Amino acid sequence: MMKPPYEITSRILHLVLSISEKIGEIKSARLIKPPTELRKRNRIKTIQSSLEIEGNTLTVEQITDLFNNKRVLAPEKDIVEVKNAIEVYSKLNKFNALNLESLCQAHGVLMKGLIDNAGQLRRTSVGIAKGKEIAHIAPPGDIVRSLMNDLFQYLRENEDILLVKSCVFHYEFEFIHPFTDGNGRMGRLWQTIILKNYSPVFEYLPIETLIKERQQDYYTILGIADSQGNSTGFIEFMLDIINIALEDLLKTQNHTISNSDRIDLFRNIIGTKSFTRQDYLRHNKEISSATASRDLKQAVDKSIIEKTGDKRLTKYKFIV
Repeated sequence: MMKPPYEITSRILHLVLSISEKIGEIKSARLIKPPTELRKRNRIKTIQSSLEIEGNTLTVEQITDLFNNKRVLAPEKDIVEVKNAIEVYSKLNKFNALNLESLCQAHGVLMKGLIDNAGQLRRTSVGIAKGKEIAHIAPPGDIVRSLMNDLFQYLRENEDILLVKSCVFHYEFEFIHPFTDGNGRMGRLWQTIILKNYSPVFEYLPIETLIKERQQDYYTILGIADSQGNSTGFIEFMLDIINIALEDLLKTQNHTISNSDRIDLFRNIIGTKSFTRQDYLRHNKEISSATASRDLKQAVDKSIIEKTGDKRLTKYKFIV
């Protein structure tokens, strides 16, 4: 297996340490899965930012309306792009970050109705233009599949930390340019899917929003990596973006967590095991016994959990 060219610098090590510390703080603050409204806002911001980078004109408000199944007056292509993105981001947990065919399936969802060969690796040559100039000549189409197979092998087998490998994958993906269209939004999406394997907090972290804010820097550092023949600078850039995104999330830790958020978080912890009210309280030390009882009653009333027994013998279990 050939390792893509890059170096682990002191800045990379510093950023990895900082990110790891912030993820630890996020776990302590119980923000691994942020509150429902924050998750929704972050998802909408992610979609709007990633598509705006590619020229989509829809605003956050219009995307929110589409998210809520409302009609929006806008170019049909832009609406299709957003609807596809909403669909693919809603299915993040169904994609295998380490599998090429899964990546092709995701591209099929992201680009359906936009290009004829959605979900298929390109077989033709392609160049990437910036204005009137060709900024990048991608590898020939007849070697794209083998290059992508090598890249996924690196992702699966190399022993470097997954944080670093997610950045390397993002850069190499853009360099290979494996599809005829949609490579930019797809590369950013797939880094999120890879990072989700590192920590579930990344599922709703709006990294694309920060990339949009530094869009020119993003393209500049991609160009520098091309000219230098390694992705070290791009790794540093993306780790810095991730670090800032986590810092922004930590600033929300005083956000009031609703009863449905507490139930949702506890479901991730307990899974399908039976539990008592005391078990629920041990994971929600900031609430009273009465609040715990109300949480559980509402979840039972909504058929989220089932209740058996009575009084001290009461047990609960999440309905699958």
